[in-house]
Amino acid sequence: MDNPHGKHQGLEQSRPALVPRQILWPFILLTSLFAWWGLANNMTDTLLAAFKRIMSMSDAQTAYIQVVCYGLGYGLLAIPAAIYIKRFSYKSGVLLGLGLYAAGCILFYPAKLTANYYVFLGAIWVLFGGLSILETAANPYILAMGPDQTATRRLNLAQSFNPIGSITGVIISKLFILSHLSHLGPEARKAMDPAQLAALQAKELNAVTMTYVSVGLILIITWILIATNKNMPRAMDTTGPLEILPTFKRLIRNRHYVWGVIAQFFYVGAQIGVWSFTIRYVMQEMNMEAKVVPGGKTAEDMAATYYMAALILFTISRFVCTWMMRYMTPANLLTLLSSIAIVLCLAVIYIRGRVGAYALVGISGCMSLMFPTIFGLACRGLGKDTKLGGAGLIMAIMGAAFVTQIQGYLSDATRDICLSYWVPLICFVMITYYGAVACRKDIPATSQ
Repeated sequence: MDNPHGKHQGLEQSRPALVPRQILWPFILLTSLFAWWGLANNMTDTLLAAFKRIMSMSDAQTAYIQVVCYGLGYGLLAIPAAIYIKRFSYKSGVLLGLGLYAAGCILFYPAKLTANYYVFLGAIWVLFGGLSILETAANPYILAMGPDQTATRRLNLAQSFNPIGSITGVIISKLFILSHLSHLGPEARKAMDPAQLAALQAKELNAVTMTYVSVGLILIITWILIATNKNMPRAMDTTGPLEILPTFKRLIRNRHYVWGVIAQFFYVGAQIGVWSFTIRYVMQEMNMEAKVVPGGKTAEDMAATYYMAALILFTISRFVCTWMMRYMTPANLLTLLSSIAIVLCLAVIYIRGRVGAYALVGISGCMSLMFPTIFGLACRGLGKDTKLGGAGLIMAIMGAAFVTQIQGYLSDATRDICLSYWVPLICFVMITYYGAVACRKDIPATSQ
């Protein structure tokens, strides 16, 4: 007689493990890094609002921060990072990236002494160069740490801790940066005595600086903990010579990979564009400047509450989407949520007001699964080409530099930040096409 319980147990035993028990601790260590770079990304997003206030800049000028972060940081260093990781090890790549991240934070102090925006950009470039190396090492490592069948779900699980760091970054920014900004706007600052203005800016820049320096000191402790850990596996680091040119030729002929890079470019551009201007959008549409009272919170500080809500929704949604992938394919889920994001963008642009602000928060729930899902789908079947392929997907993060800059220029040109959200809307159209059509091309039979 058949034993139904035995059949059930057999199915459970045959189901591939999401995270094999023997590498659980290394997985936890790597996953903690996802939170650290989430913290950096979202602290830096708030710098756009901070520098706009402190130095009376335009949206396009403050968007230079994203150009430095994602164009010159992620864009330039991803391929060298892949070569470095191949030459040494994943652990070495993690330590190099984390070291540069910490150094960039510490460099905020000499930048403060100069009070020069472009010196701050230099410190930010070092910081984000470190993040580029960290992500180039960690993302493909997580994919490799277990069965191929669960690779995309495993990366979604690890990435679920990224927004926890993001939320922490926004909390830190609200408490220690935005809340310390003066209420004075550009016109009031122009009317100030130069010495008084310099003193005010020095006080505000000190709040920015000491926050980043404190994070840098904590990162140094984290670096020491990882450096002294002897249990990080090295077996996955050795897959033969990198062979850059032959690998590049194979990748460029692989349509599902090439479209993955394109989709990642547009996704990161959409994410950073949506988040970078959230505070500005909410301030305008909720008329928060008029609600500011002397001695109370700044408009930026009040608007950051909506940004916080977006990140909380992003975090919850990522765990939910990881669970939903047990019942729905990653490609179909990506298509569904990117389509919803398009509708929400239309509400942000045309309905505006409180509804627009809520729709803007809702977009984050749709974006939650996109980065790790696109990364996982694009890397299917790459085999020995995964390291360089992963670096290409990290380079695609430079989309944030271009897309955010375009969005900033559109906002300045139209004098309407709502219309600037046409830029992320177009990005979500491209992602919908990738999920519905392009990601299904040229997939090796073993990976389907």
